[in-house]
Amino acid sequence: MKSATDQTRRKFILAASLAGAGAAAALIAEGRLLPRTAAVKAPVPSAGQGYRDTEHVRRYYSTARI
Repeated sequence: MKSATDQTRRKFILAASLAGAGAAAALIAEGRLLPRTAAVKAPVPSAGQGYRDTEHVRRYYSTARI
């Protein structure tokens, strides 16, 4: 025979899990839980605008040497 505390505990766990699922569903419906995608894509560099060996790049490499 199951005691009254076992039934109470099971009802509490069921209610807590349903409340969590309801909160997650509400956040999804609002759009807060899903990651947003970038609306603007990064510009694609045209020819000649890639890596450039400038003074600050050379200075960084000189300080990063081990």
